[in-house]
Amino acid sequence: MCDFNTLNDEDKMIHHQKLLDCANKFGGKNFFLHLLEAIRETKPHPLTAGNSAFEIELGSIVWNKVIFNDKLQLLIKARINESTQNNLLPLKDAKNYKKILNVIRTLKPIVFHVKPAHVEDGSGFFFQAFDIIDKDTTKLNPVFDAVFFCSVATVKKVLNYEARK
Repeated sequence: MCDFNTLNDEDKMIHHQKLLDCANKFGGKNFFLHLLEAIRETKPHPLTAGNSAFEIELGSIVWNKVIFNDKLQLLIKARINESTQNNLLPLKDAKNYKKILNVIRTLKPIVFHVKPAHVEDGSGFFFQAFDIIDKDTTKLNPVFDAVFFCSVATVKKVLNYEARK
């Protein structure tokens, strides 16, 4: 998802519609981008928050399980693999296969709920970290990737994408 320029037009449109829907449910593009900027500025990474929540004046993200820094670091390394082999899981004979599989098993049940501070701004939305394609293929959910990892400039490009005529 973060390599938006490498996607075909159909995938770009799918990601655009999905993120635009999320942004609208949070109060619009500007509110959504403001949330992402706040996430990028927060150190340590908001996913490792002990209270399983991230809050700003415009809204919040809450999730149902603490994520430890070691799992986050493994996930970040796995993201690099996904961009080259189109799969978060490495090959079964790879040295880190079992560690990455355990990260996926640990984080898969977590549900993230993004809520605007004011009901009139939107209803909010839910997402999970992964899309399980089959028993050997797992991908990062594009919304999870956009909210926590992609640059704000890339997300803005996705939100403003227009299909070629």
